[in-house]
This record gives sequence, structure tokens and C-alpha cells, in this order.
Amino acid sequence: MGFFHPANCQRSARHQRLAAVYELCYTAVDFTAGALFVIGSILFFGEATTTLGSWLFLVGSLCFMLSPTIRLVREIHYWRIGRTDKLAVRALD
Repeated sequence: MGFFHPANCQRSARHQRLAAVYELCYTAVDFTAGALFVIGSILFFGEATTTLGSWLFLVGSLCFMLSPTIRLVREIHYWRIGRTDKLAVRALD
């Protein structure tokens, strides 16, 4: 099975636990990014808070960039687990 295949999270109990942890991280990062953008937008209404609003936009943008990175790391983690499982089966043969 290749990267980003929907069935990857169901391959074993360990895969299922990892899927839950990564989804929680992904959701937390997305929520944080959205919240930072909303707060940054509000801060842009005042001249005195424009700089802080810009910083929140920057941090929010980094969070949005982090989201696909979390998904890629998860898929690599799945791949490594799968390879380890195959090695263990070969050792038992």
C-alpha cells in the first residue's frame, strides 16, 4: 500500500493509535491557524495593533504549512511500522 492510502490507518492496532494521535495534532494545528487568522484580522482594524496582527498572520500561515507536514510525517511513520512488521514476520519463518 502506498502513501496516503485510506486503509493505512487500519493495518494494525498500532496504526489505529497513530492515526488518532496524528488526527488530533492535525486538527489542533488547523484550529490554531484559523484562530490566529481571525484574531489577526480583528487586530488589523486598529492602527496600533496592526503589527501584532501581522505577526499573528505569519504564525497562522506557519501553522497552515505545518498541517500537510503532519500528514506526511504520519504516512512515513505508517510506512516504517509496516516495514518493521514485515521484517518480524520474515524472522519467524
